[in-house]
Amino acid sequence: QVQLVESGGGLVQTGDALKLSCTATGRTFGSYAWFRQAPGKEREFVAANTWRGGAASYADSVKGRFTIWRDNRKNTLHLQMNSLKPEDTGVYYCAAASERLPPRKEDDCDYWGQGTQVTVSS
Repeated sequence: QVQLVESGGGLVQTGDALKLSCTATGRTFGSYAWFRQAPGKEREFVAANTWRGGAASYADSVKGRFTIWRDNRKNTLHLQMNSLKPEDTGVYYCAAASERLPPRKEDDCDYWGQGTQVTVSS
């Protein structure tokens, strides 16, 4: 059974850092991504990478502040978020795809986690 389980969300202040984790079990994948959904808005792409790494891509709004990577030993996906802003607030989801091309759209993802809340206060 494939499962993606996020953790690491919380309430932080502007300028703080937070690391999200996503434990992936059940199979290996071709690529993975992080998306987020702010209150009242549609879910949007944040970052993606191939399962083997080396092809990270980011939304313009987080480029230079967020880093996506995978811990190969633990099969855990991570999203390091630095210099957080109130507009980064939302539910963050990890997702995985069978294809190797890093997914930037929801439809390109085959599996989803349940989400973890990130709230950045001003």
